[in-house]
Amino acid sequence: MEHHFELNSDYIELNKLLKLLGLVESGGQANLVIENQEVQLNNKTELRKRAKLVKNDLVKFQNHIIYIQ
Repeated sequence: MEHHFELNSDYIELNKLLKLLGLVESGGQANLVIENQEVQLNNKTELRKRAKLVKNDLVKFQNHIIYIQ
């Protein structure tokens, strides 16, 4: 499933994005899926829970693809 996230500030943290889009139920669950290497940022496994996402970044989690715009 594709998502297009419109960025209204300089960046958004990865764990907050997953929670905001409803892909996880809580911030704690977001941190857990990141720790478990289930999230990719720009086609590389991302382990930083608070990785700063900016425009043109691409996030993959399970069957979701998120374009940061």
